Amino acid sequence: MLNPLVRRTWAAAGFTPVLYHRLRSYKHLAAIGALSISPRRRRLGFLWQLHRESIKQSQTIDFLRQLLRHLRGPIVLLWDRLPVHRAVGIRRFKAQHRRLHIEYFPPYAPELNPPEYAWGWLKMNPLANRCAGDLDDLTRMAQDAKQAITNQHLLRGFVHATTLPIRLRC
Repeated sequence: MLNPLVRRTWAAAGFTPVLYHRLRSYKHLAAIGALSISPRRRRLGFLWQLHRESIKQSQTIDFLRQLLRHLRGPIVLLWDRLPVHRAVGIRRFKAQHRRLHIEYFPPYAPELNPPEYAWGWLKMNPLANRCAGDLDDLTRMAQDAKQAITNQHLLRGFVHATTLPIRLRC
């Protein structure tokens, strides 16, 4: 969203930091992403897309196509129960792509979903205390943060934060 997430910060004595922004903007960026784990569990990746409107079936299918192009071999996708993830078009797409296997998390279980930790980290670290003037600014800020989220140690932390029985190798 365009409204900044304000965190406690440091400033020189006598200089209170001030964030200027437009209040209650209805504009937002929606994100779809996946944390990938290599078959030998040595390499992790974070693939994501930003959209200027809510994620719909067409954007979800586009993201799945990119996953299939980017990742080789069978893909086991652990997914939350967002309604768009269970749509008829998604089921048709899955039926056409045999190497894509979808399993669903239990209802409302964000603590099991590593990308939820990635989104939280993005909001609380590189995007905190930053004011975007418009969606283009916010998109640039998010794209700049993309480089930081490729850190293997950080991605392993997102997986370890969950209670999923996944063991990663160094």
